[in-house]
This record gives sequence, C-alpha cells and structure tokens, in this order.
Amino acid sequence: MDSHKPVRFKPDRHKPVRFKPDKHIPPFIAIGRRLEGLPEVMTLGVKPNFLDYTRSERKLMEEAELILDPTLNFAQFFTTMGKKIFPSLETHLYADEKIKQTTLFYMLGIPHPQTRFYYRRHHDDILKDFMFPFIAKLPRASSQGRGVFKITNTEELEQYLQLTHVAYIQEYLPHDRDLRVILIDYQPILAYWRESPPGNFKTNIFQGGIIKFDNIPREIIGMAQEMARKCRFDDVGLDFIQDHGTWYLIEANMKYGRRALKNKGMDLKAIIRDRVLSWY
Repeated sequence: MDSHKPVRFKPDRHKPVRFKPDKHIPPFIAIGRRLEGLPEVMTLGVKPNFLDYTRSERKLMEEAELILDPTLNFAQFFTTMGKKIFPSLETHLYADEKIKQTTLFYMLGIPHPQTRFYYRRHHDDILKDFMFPFIAKLPRASSQGRGVFKITNTEELEQYLQLTHVAYIQEYLPHDRDLRVILIDYQPILAYWRESPPGNFKTNIFQGGIIKFDNIPREIIGMAQEMARKCRFDDVGLDFIQDHGTWYLIEANMKYGRRALKNKGMDLKAIIRDRVLSWY
C-alpha cells in the first residue's frame, strides 16, 4: 500500500442505503457541522433539546437510515434507535478518554505501555509501581500534546498531582518519533512519522513535532486496521511507538489534526464524501 495516497474504499460493514427520491432533500442527514457544505448532506446542527428541532427535521431523523456526524450528544440515542451512524458510537464514547482507552486496549489484548490509574487516596502507590522517568497525563483534555508530562523526580510528580484527582501514569518508552495512522471506515488513508524537536520529548505537531512521510513500515498499516476494527473506531488517528521490536498503541485520537493531510494535498471532507457515497 502507498500510505500517502487515499485508498479506494470498498463497502465494509454498512449495507447499501436506499433513499426515496426527492430533489429538494439531500440523501444524507448530519447533526454536526463537520460535513457542512457538501451537496449530498443536509446539516441540521446541534441543538440542546431534541424538541428544538422542527417537526420536519425530526421526521427526517426518524426516517433516515444513516445519520452522519451525530456528535456525542446524539450518537448513543441514534444507536439505541437502531440507526446506522458515522462515526461509530465507540468513536464518540472513547474520544479524549485515556482511562477508557487504556482499559479497552488491555481487555482486547492490544499491546500498550504499562499504564495504571491512581485515585487520590492511592497516589502514594505511584512510586511503588514506577521508577523515574515515567509519563503522566491528564486523563482528559490532553489533546495536542497538552497535559502530557515526563516526570523525572518527586517535585515534578507533586506538581502534576496538583492538576488532577485521578493520576494517569505510563511507563516511558524512549523514542524520538512516533507513527500515526489515520483510518476512515477502517481504511488507512495516510500514515506518517512525527519526530520530536530538539530538547522536547513530545512529538505532537502542535508542540513542534516534525512530519515525515518516508519509510513507513508496511506491517503497521495492517496492525492499525485490525486494532481499529477491534475497538470499533472508524474515524481515528492511531499513534504507535516501537520499542525493542514491538509496536505499542499509545492512544487513539479522534481529533487527529489536518496538517499532514494538507501537506499531501488531501481534503478530508472530500475523502469522507467519497466513502459515504460508496454506501449506496
């Protein structure tokens, strides 16, 4: 596979969707505004109360077989109603939830660095389980490299513990780059290295990380697909680190950024559109 070019998607777990012909109504309904502007999509927007939608909008949702960008607000409700949604319910539920992701990875047997969580009354156990240096993260709101710390001494640990009631502690795997694989409907569309800048252990692009597209290991693409399917993450960027010959899934990012895609001249909205149109 050429990891730098969009993949020609093939029908996967979605059955063909049949629409009633109506030249005035686009065939797809979306709640969030991520796909706004596509001629095939009618975007309704997120409203705090379901009854804030007009009677005709509620009827569109009721009759739709597939709803796009349901947002976390409505993904679980549409799933309970038996409707197909994209992205999946799991993609929404595990977004920015590091504790839930780690638990899921362990339960599914996905290679993941040694990680433990400590509620406040158990903070004294951290140094019984980990030796310096190790990684500490805020369990939530740590996207774009924020809320991620390399802890090298007790003073840094105490400073971190002041920021959170639940400590998320992970072994430090020495590395100067990680590999991100972006998948849409479980199909890889792009893979790239993120190299850390001098003097910074973080590889995140927002923290100065450098994007590289060369020498992508082919085996990691298949691994990423398999792991995404296990987790039911169908719109995701998976981050990997290799240590002593083993690939570890560090985390799943549902807000995976657009810079690498733009560097390759790829339009994410167009890629999603092509995939959605292939479903009918």
